[in-house]
Amino acid sequence: MNTIIGQPMDRVDGRLKVTGAATYSAEFNLKDLAYGVTVQSTIAKGRIHSIDSSAAEKLPGVLKIITHENALSLQPVGGSQSPGSGKLGEKDLLPLQGPAVYYDGQHIAIVVADSFETAEHAASLIRVEYEEEKPVFEIEQGIKDAYMPKQGLGGQSVQNTRGDAAAALGQAPVHIEAVYTTPVYHHNPMEPHATVAEWKDDELTIYDATQSVLGSRNAIARMLRLQPENVRLISLYLGGGFGCKGFTWAHSVMAPMAAKIVGRPVKIVLSRQQMFTCNGRRSRTIQQVALGAGNNGKLLAVRHDSTTETSFVDEFVEPAGVATPMLYDAPHLEVVQRLVKLNKGTPCPTRAPGEAVGVFALEAAMDELACRLNMDPVQLRLLNYAAKDPKTGKPWSSKYLDECYKKGAAAIGWHNRKAQPGSLREGEWLVGYGMATATYPANRSPSSARVQLFSNGSAEIACCTQDIGTGTYTILTQITAEGLGLLPERVTCKLGDSLLPKGPNSGGSQTAATAGAAAWAAALTLKSKAIRLAIADKASPLYGLPETAVKAVNGSLYAADTPSKAESYVQLLTRQRLPVLEAEITTQVSTREGQPPPAEPEGEKSEAVKQDEEVNRKQYAFHSFGAQFARVLVDPLLGSVRVTHCASAMDIGTVLNMKTAVNQIMGGMIFGIGMALMEQTIYDPNNGRVVTRDLADYLVPVNADMPEFDVQFINKPDTFISPVGARGIGEIGITGMTAAIINAIYNATGKRIRDLPATPDKLL
Repeated sequence: MNTIIGQPMDRVDGRLKVTGAATYSAEFNLKDLAYGVTVQSTIAKGRIHSIDSSAAEKLPGVLKIITHENALSLQPVGGSQSPGSGKLGEKDLLPLQGPAVYYDGQHIAIVVADSFETAEHAASLIRVEYEEEKPVFEIEQGIKDAYMPKQGLGGQSVQNTRGDAAAALGQAPVHIEAVYTTPVYHHNPMEPHATVAEWKDDELTIYDATQSVLGSRNAIARMLRLQPENVRLISLYLGGGFGCKGFTWAHSVMAPMAAKIVGRPVKIVLSRQQMFTCNGRRSRTIQQVALGAGNNGKLLAVRHDSTTETSFVDEFVEPAGVATPMLYDAPHLEVVQRLVKLNKGTPCPTRAPGEAVGVFALEAAMDELACRLNMDPVQLRLLNYAAKDPKTGKPWSSKYLDECYKKGAAAIGWHNRKAQPGSLREGEWLVGYGMATATYPANRSPSSARVQLFSNGSAEIACCTQDIGTGTYTILTQITAEGLGLLPERVTCKLGDSLLPKGPNSGGSQTAATAGAAAWAAALTLKSKAIRLAIADKASPLYGLPETAVKAVNGSLYAADTPSKAESYVQLLTRQRLPVLEAEITTQVSTREGQPPPAEPEGEKSEAVKQDEEVNRKQYAFHSFGAQFARVLVDPLLGSVRVTHCASAMDIGTVLNMKTAVNQIMGGMIFGIGMALMEQTIYDPNNGRVVTRDLADYLVPVNADMPEFDVQFINKPDTFISPVGARGIGEIGITGMTAAIINAIYNATGKRIRDLPATPDKLL
């Protein structure tokens, strides 16, 4: 193993993407295609009194204007809140089913026309009269009605206690307490949301930009009262998602609704401005963190009290305190989560939901504690190192965080750091160093995969998961090639089609561990089938050998002790007159609490697959860990900040592809730079409308903002999560990075920024 897995192989879909041959959801231009443009509300609360569409209807080329008065009747989605089960982003707001308005930018009509330009112009001619009510825009306005939710996404607990935190904090020799706030963030993937829908009798085909092919199919089918098997959903490529494409939003069912009404395929593509209103965001947070420690730096108590926002049409919790119970070994702890309902669109998962904002607050507080103790921040974390999960008492499936601290510190030049803020300069610039811990759960869910071996010596891996731009096509190709003993160029990968074997949604950093384990199981099972064919065939040079004595490499089977006894897959299948040999495996393995007991997987299993399923994963706590370090320059006169160097050391189990893995962590680190220094969504306090509604006003890091990046991995397999040993890395890269930068700014200036982003006005 690990001759192909882990190699920095180029993306197998890279050439398709750079040549424009990769077809994204908005690029399926079907015959007789019509175009839908949605009309959005211009008030934040109230009811539609009337909609005047007469001027729009007179335009040549307008096919239909659909409102709540003539829309198809939809049924509630129901079911689980998990994205993989088909989560409608706003469960109490089925699109176009009534006149009520809950937020500015809510979809209230669709214009369908024979061209996009006609539809867009017609939409601008529609006049709406409202019965307006007084809305609630900000957490502070609704704080009196705040409540404590019982659970968050996937049923996770968001209220946690152990010991007596209040008493321990009161008795602690060293005590720090502060409030940290983060603004609303928007995902802003390069590819906007897009859906194309086509009906053929009662069969529906949808091309949708989604992080959950099966989840979106199931949600849309339920809303339209269809059997899931009558809906085919295709999502071959995504131009990013970061969580906003993990739920199903209104436009994804409005497109098939419109297509049914006009009797033609319909395409809806949201504009960049619409991407700020009706398809999720990261909630604003107000977090109060208190730490109590002994004079030696040992944590005695932690309290993390968070208030976040949701909407009036669904409950979404940004679980800011989710990492706090497990990150450090403190005997007394209290994590409290509160929610406030606002007249804004519903929040949704955004890359590392909970951890990204919560780890910022916790790790900034840890830095404040280190300064109070006059202790090196790395040493403070090592002193409070959790050798087992403090929340559950279980041993970690694998943890090398202490090595991450050492690697990251060496990479950033931590020895150059001066403890006294403002004491290090580079010309006129103040120099600062900061660090923080990174963490994210290691998830694995049930999945299926089918591997086929063809008589020409090529193979195909198929799984109904999706590649959201992170490299899933590539790593599944590598895993399958390794498992079968083929060269990667002989393997093709099929994803993104609901007709394929069931796969996971892309959320919770689980795709690699989940689909990868299923692909590995299917490849091993198929290889075992081929070996058994050979050793049972008198015409084979391998006849009569034990199965364990036969190996596979470069498309051939050979005797381990006599390599000259060999034959290729081509020779074997040709002689057997088999055009294809296949194995489809369903693994029910899960690392998530509350999952049902494993069911018997489908298909014939190899011994390696059985061993995977026999691991008692309930005995272990599964998390990935890392250390983030940053070096910054701050202009003392202008308050401007330059991040010059970021170092990241990650413990994520087996690295499946070194090139895409580094790319993933860098992407997360760039997210952290944006959170720390520039990103924020601003609403008009008078009407609740988004002001920063494009990429000219909503600032994100660009090439000129990029520092030197140093990304390293421990690269030790986690054999308890799967035989491949890999944990997901899509989200851990953002956690800790924001705090590392904010802590570096303090080291440079002596000014503690607790209200993100750290814009120049806050440093002057």
